[in-house]
Amino acid sequence: MPTILWWGRSDPRYSRNQIVLDLLTELGWKIDFYHPFSSHLGKLQAFFQRPGIPQAIWVPCFRQRDMHSALYWARKWNCPLVFDPLISAYQKEVFEKRKWPATEKPAVRLRGWEADLFRRADVVIADTPVHASFFCETFRLDPQNLCVVHVGADERMFVPVDVDPAVSPVEVLFYGSFLALQGPDVIIEAARCIPDKSIQWVLLGSGDMKPDLELKSNNFSNIRFEPWISYRDLPQRLAQAHILLGIFGTTPKAGMVIPNKVFQSMAAGRPLITRFSEAYPQQVSESKVIGWVPPGDASALADRVMKMAAQPGELVNIGRQTRALYEQHFSLNHIRQELQHVLERVLALHRKRRNA
Repeated sequence: MPTILWWGRSDPRYSRNQIVLDLLTELGWKIDFYHPFSSHLGKLQAFFQRPGIPQAIWVPCFRQRDMHSALYWARKWNCPLVFDPLISAYQKEVFEKRKWPATEKPAVRLRGWEADLFRRADVVIADTPVHASFFCETFRLDPQNLCVVHVGADERMFVPVDVDPAVSPVEVLFYGSFLALQGPDVIIEAARCIPDKSIQWVLLGSGDMKPDLELKSNNFSNIRFEPWISYRDLPQRLAQAHILLGIFGTTPKAGMVIPNKVFQSMAAGRPLITRFSEAYPQQVSESKVIGWVPPGDASALADRVMKMAAQPGELVNIGRQTRALYEQHFSLNHIRQELQHVLERVLALHRKRRNA
């Protein structure tokens, strides 16, 4: 049984990690975990802890800080290193948070630091083809070292439950961390366009933009905010809503990713409205099942919600078609095949190095 050493201070319960770990096990791989006390001490601690030598090291999402120690031991053991960043620190700080212009020294240094990490990995995983292209162009990666593995959803949790069209008012639900990428301000603006009490807009979660949006919504009884709930309770909450909302931001990253909430909403078999993006496969982006709207367009979002809410009897059928679209393009079977392709490359690299 081949072994992967899951390297660094990650949270195995995070949805991307949990799905990958489950599928790796299903595909016949043994998973060992190396969780150092500190990312900075990861290289040194491994000298004393002595993890077993694996067929490959896997650095999961958000763990750029663990890459240096992982790279050292991957070279020492002569085994391939797989990096699944999910996001780029450079992309986040420069294009999302807009901390510095791309030409300023801190941004240039951050880009160089991260490019070095990406280029030294044997396989880099991106969550969409558009994101993969960004990694290639920004960090000058060899396209042959990149693989795409979509994020997907935990299908044990997010299962289809038909919405009850007789329940009033029609509930339109957004859940998230209130980031610019998600465009919660666009949702509030759309809700203010149609202060119709037969449509209830609910924004669930917490984040930096939430307090300001709550102030802007004080006089609108059709808008309600709910505190964040546990991940385990999320599927049940989704099942209470008639329509689910994805993201509507205009940031560069918003056009490169398919967020967790979109996969989860589709897996749950709920009607979904979200911004258009080239990150989706062509057959999905051309589907009329999803309520596509232009990014940042509150008027288009309001119009799409009103049209869906005007035909509550159709919501069950739309939800079932949404689940069918998910199964055709994003199910765990599809992600398993994408991951299998990664593992075949890893084993080929491992054999090549052993025989060198």
